[in-house]
Amino acid sequence: MIPGRVVENHVGERVKRELAIMEDLLKKVQTAFQSALGIDPQTITLDTSPEDVPAWDSMGHVTLASGLEREFGLSFDVDDLMEMENVREICRVVQSKLGKVQVEQLQ
Repeated sequence: MIPGRVVENHVGERVKRELAIMEDLLKKVQTAFQSALGIDPQTITLDTSPEDVPAWDSMGHVTLASGLEREFGLSFDVDDLMEMENVREICRVVQSKLGKVQVEQLQ
């Protein structure tokens, strides 16, 4: 095998792993939305924001955060809650808390 191909294959495998982690993370976030706010999980994407979900008001945000803490076994501080302005940011905060690899597509 050509050395450049080994690196290319390794990078490709890493990207596949990171995408699989992100898909699993998003599924759990969708589950938290369903449990906390009664939202169809399939309607929640990385681009979903509070403007898209009527129940995601200030009290809904607290309820959602509690559901996320239960779903992932985490605890969020006030700064974390303030950063969770949309689903993409929720995933980023959760991923950071879990110590998972950073996925550039989230930024």
